[in-house]
Amino acid sequence: MPDYRAPGVYVEEVPGGTRPFGRVGTSSLGVVGVAPGKDAPKDVVVPIDNWTQFVRTFVGDATEGTALSTAVYGFFSNGGTRAYVVNVGTGGSLTGTAKRPTGLTLLEAVDDVAIVAAPGYTDPASYDALITHCEHELRQDRVAILDTVEQVDDVNQLTEVGTVTAPAASGGGDAASPAPAGRGLRPPISPGGYAAAYFPWLIVNDPVSGKQVTAPPSGHLAGVWARTDATRGVHKAPANTPIAGALGIVRPVSKGEQEVLNPAGINCIRFFPGEGLLVWGGRTLAAESSEFRYINVRRLTNMIKETVLKSTRWAVFEPNHHPLWAALRRDVTAFLTNVWRDGALVGETPQQAFFVKCDEETNPPEVRDAGRVVTLIGIAPVKPAEFVVFQLSQSADLAAVQSTGVR
Repeated sequence: MPDYRAPGVYVEEVPGGTRPFGRVGTSSLGVVGVAPGKDAPKDVVVPIDNWTQFVRTFVGDATEGTALSTAVYGFFSNGGTRAYVVNVGTGGSLTGTAKRPTGLTLLEAVDDVAIVAAPGYTDPASYDALITHCEHELRQDRVAILDTVEQVDDVNQLTEVGTVTAPAASGGGDAASPAPAGRGLRPPISPGGYAAAYFPWLIVNDPVSGKQVTAPPSGHLAGVWARTDATRGVHKAPANTPIAGALGIVRPVSKGEQEVLNPAGINCIRFFPGEGLLVWGGRTLAAESSEFRYINVRRLTNMIKETVLKSTRWAVFEPNHHPLWAALRRDVTAFLTNVWRDGALVGETPQQAFFVKCDEETNPPEVRDAGRVVTLIGIAPVKPAEFVVFQLSQSADLAAVQSTGVR
């Protein structure tokens, strides 16, 4: 408390409150493929906010849809609100070249993209391009949704990684996708969990022609992710939920087959009597032992990382000492407390759910001399209840069972 001695008016400067953290979006889709319209814009990123706008821009007078148009329709039908579309044209490349960038390369500059899809691109080279795009150290702010091949006779093929033998495919899966040479059909491991794969393909009505067609599920699943984000939050696994617009699947998936596919990170779409088609898997393509093996954990971490990044730019070039460290601790703690209150972090108290450390220990003289301020953040994300187990027992003395517990 200041020591006031002379009567008068005094003005004091006091530290401000926490700065608000505006959470980044998590459901904008970047999608690459072949547009139906012959005069559609090509090799440019076009933001699209609804199906009507897509038709006006990319369909024109075309009478037949493509994997791209079906995916975009499925995205908006399931709850998506913003898509960044790149039409590579028939025979176009998924990535392009340094002299003529297209596809995924053009999406690199769009920071708003949080989900990436290339509907129907199911060859090993395309898988590699999609995962590399998301895993790149300068991005790591988005997650790819991969389509498995359309025709799979033996699901064990989806547990073995395919081999890259050719450049990324063109055409975007507008014809049936045969299995490539060799046994393995699984996309490669995504070490950081920046990709997820779904099986099997869907049966839908082509929104352009009205005909019943088969369609890769990535666009519809991107919409499911967006809908789950809006209704439950990014921390909720986008699973055990219906797919709007799906009339069926190209082949049924049994529980036994999913027991083979789930440990391999292949998420299934299954039919349940009385409930219809449901997304019945929530894993990434990370190793089963990875802390990022669940989609919601990867995407929640992305949201926290990007929100902190964009909401603390005020700290750049500030004097690097105790007041700055305290302000960073205060602001990040306030943000993570709200994340915890949303149910996204595990713990009965904020102290159990996360920690934020920014002090002399994380910022010794050599760190400050290098012009850096380091804040250490630890979080405990919620994991999905993937296996719900009830233990039943029989006993003539139920009171004894209740008092001792089931063993």
